[in-house]
Amino acid sequence: MTDRTAVRTGLLTVDGATLHHEVRGEGPLLVMMPGGSADAGIYDAIAADLADRWTVATFDPRGYSRSALAGPVTDQSPATHADDIVRLIESLSPDGAPAALFGSSSSAVVALAALARHPGRLSRVVAHEPPVVALLPDPEAGRALFAAVREAFRRDGVAAAMTTMAAGLAPEEGEAAPGPERAAAGSEQSAAAEEPPTPEQTAERAATGDQAPDPEQAATGDQAPAPEQAATGEQAPTAEQAATFRRMHANLPVFLEHVLCPFSGYVPDLVALKASAAHLVVGVGRDSRALLPAVAAEGLARRVGAGVAEFPGGHIGLTEHPRAFAARLRDVLAAP
Repeated sequence: MTDRTAVRTGLLTVDGATLHHEVRGEGPLLVMMPGGSADAGIYDAIAADLADRWTVATFDPRGYSRSALAGPVTDQSPATHADDIVRLIESLSPDGAPAALFGSSSSAVVALAALARHPGRLSRVVAHEPPVVALLPDPEAGRALFAAVREAFRRDGVAAAMTTMAAGLAPEEGEAAPGPERAAAGSEQSAAAEEPPTPEQTAERAATGDQAPDPEQAATGDQAPAPEQAATGEQAPTAEQAATFRRMHANLPVFLEHVLCPFSGYVPDLVALKASAAHLVVGVGRDSRALLPAVAAEGLARRVGAGVAEFPGGHIGLTEHPRAFAARLRDVLAAP
C-alpha cells in the first residue's frame, strides 16, 4: 500500500519558465495555487489532508522559489499564470479529464483567468478572496492602496511595504471598509512606529495574500506553527516550514514589484465567468468579510451569479486554520 501523503516532485517546462511541482495522493486532479509570495510548501498540511480523495498538485509559480524564469523577471500577467496552470493540468491529466482548481488572494485572480480562458479543462474553481479592485464600490481607492504599497517597497523596502499593506487593509473600529489614506500614513510612519518584522514573520504574513494576519489571530490547535511562536518557547516550526518561510521571504520583492499591482488591477472577463458560473465558487473568510479582498469577491459573485462559500479565519485562513480550512474546502469541492 502506497503512502497517500508521499510527495512526487517534478519540473515542467512552460513558455519562459520551468515550474517546480509536487503531487500527492490519487483520484481526480486538484491543483492548489499559492498566493502572495508563497510557494508549494504553504499547502503541505492541506494537501496531505486532501490526498485521500484527490491527486493534489501544488507548485511554485513562475519566478518564485524553485520555478526559474528563462529571462529577467518582469511584471507578471494573470493570463500567463493561467496558461501555466493548464499546461500543468495537461501534463498531470493526459486523458483530458478536467481538474478542480483552488486559489487564494492573488492566485484566486489566476483562477478567474483560468476559468475564463480554459473552461473545458476545469471541473470546479474555488477562488478565495481575489483582490480584484475593478469590482469594488470605489475601484480607484483600491488601486491607490496597492500603488502605495508598491511605492513603499520601492522607497523603503519590504518591511515598509507590508506595514503599509496592513495599515490599508485593517479596518478601524466602526469603519466598514479600509481606505488608501491609511496606507499612505502607514508608509510614512512605518520606519519609526514599528520594529520591522523578521524575514520569517514578514514571509508568513504574505504567505497567501496581500495583507498581514488579523491582529487578533491566536495560536490554535489547527494552526501551523509560526516562527514567532518558536521565539516565545511555543511549538517551533519544522525544518520544512522554516525553509518555506525563507523561500517566501526571498519571493517578496518579486511579489511587491511585479505581481501585486498587475494582479489586483486585473479586469475579469465577466461574460465568460457568467457562462461558467455553475463551476465557480467564490470563497470569503469568516473574519475578513469587511476587508477589500472579500468585498471584491462578493461583488464578483453577484455580477456573475456564482455561489459564495464562507471559510474559517480571515484572508489568510488557510495558514491560520489549515485543518479546518481543508475540511471546508473538501465540502465545497465535493458538493454536487
